[in-house]
Amino acid sequence: MKSFNADVCMMAYVLKFVPKEVLDAPKYGTFQYHPSLCPMHRGPSSINWPIAMGSTRTGLTIFWPDDGLDEGPIMLQKTCEIGPDETIGDVYFNKLFPMGVDAMIESLDLVKAGIIIKHDQRLEDGSYESWFNKDVAEIDWSKPIAEVYNLIRAGNPAPGAWTTFEGASLQVYDSQIQDGDGELGTVVNVSDDGVTVQAAGGRILMKRVRPEGGGKQPAAAWAAGVGLATGVTLGN
Repeated sequence: MKSFNADVCMMAYVLKFVPKEVLDAPKYGTFQYHPSLCPMHRGPSSINWPIAMGSTRTGLTIFWPDDGLDEGPIMLQKTCEIGPDETIGDVYFNKLFPMGVDAMIESLDLVKAGIIIKHDQRLEDGSYESWFNKDVAEIDWSKPIAEVYNLIRAGNPAPGAWTTFEGASLQVYDSQIQDGDGELGTVVNVSDDGVTVQAAGGRILMKRVRPEGGGKQPAAAWAAGVGLATGVTLGN
């Protein structure tokens, strides 16, 4: 998304480098929205990674892009909480998107008032992560329960954390942590609430899933359709 003013250019959701001559064309230059607290989580999946890593806060940055990747001077930042059960959909749609609209307008007002703020990023104190894609969204049921749950939250609704059942992928969306011990990756309960799977130090109640070749559906409906029983191991 791009919007233009006679004196400044505003950019958001930019996935390609913009030529310097274009960035510098407006009188006051170009500023951009990035959904993380730069210099932390620079890169294309900056909303997913804080959730996957178990962070309790994130935010957004309005910065002046340069030749680096999300490395330009910072104009302003806004922060928000990541709730213990919030997904990427919750954080983006309920927090970062509306905050971003307001922050872009606030930034434009600052520039119009002649207030040009440019704080250098301390890149050595930050991080860069690449795409949060299928390669990194596979569930390892031997991981600590918190890591498994965070991965599922970070992929809900996209790209979808996943495991396997009978050699086919099974994406996991809405879920809940439960207490309990048992064999890792084993289905320990099937009920109207969903399918409960054992991880290290706890269990995941899968409430909504998407089997390979199918659509999103309640986990209970999927389990009934495939005749899932307790004792089956996922992720083999």
